[in-house]
Amino acid sequence: ENTPQVLVPSADGTVTYGNDLASVDASHAEEGYIMAKYTGSKDMAKLLITAPGFEKPYQYTFRSNDYETFPLTGGSGTYTLQVMENVEGNQYATAFSLEEEFTIKDELTPFLYPNQYINFTSGSKAVAKGADLASDARTDLDVVANVYNYVTGNVSYDTEKAGDSQRLKLYLPDPDETLETGKGICFDYAALMVTMLRSQRIPARLEIGYAG
Repeated sequence: ENTPQVLVPSADGTVTYGNDLASVDASHAEEGYIMAKYTGSKDMAKLLITAPGFEKPYQYTFRSNDYETFPLTGGSGTYTLQVMENVEGNQYATAFSLEEEFTIKDELTPFLYPNQYINFTSGSKAVAKGADLASDARTDLDVVANVYNYVTGNVSYDTEKAGDSQRLKLYLPDPDETLETGKGICFDYAALMVTMLRSQRIPARLEIGYAG
């Protein structure tokens, strides 16, 4: 069955932490995500999530005044969450911190939900295209192959965007835009593929960094 399944994160307010500067909603931590927002007055704020067994945190930049979704990718265990607000220049100060043990029901679930980096809804064109690509597939591996072949065959590398370092500092991909324009940087390729796979119930992890 290739009917898309798009999970919808929500901040229900049943489990919350925070202060005057930040709020964390962990109502669905067992599903592998938390929602957080910065409510202070600084122009820039970041969320650092240190997962169990990891020394370095995942770093995210808040993009709005509303709740945004962030994954808990380290499985069950103790997480450290830090909201850091920009003081001046490259200096940040702790606005809120939390150390909490979360139990994740299924370690694959965090890789099915949309989040800040992989943002899609049931109405996304990328979700519809993913369903189309899965229509003749017999197995999950067939879906992966179809999606991979489509993206690598129809998206070209955007060298102009890749050279715009200022733009990329706070860049977030838009899978629908990548689909429509047929071009993007590696982040765009990955986000489009992950959107298609997650909406077809296939857990997919997006890695950020440089390889080999």
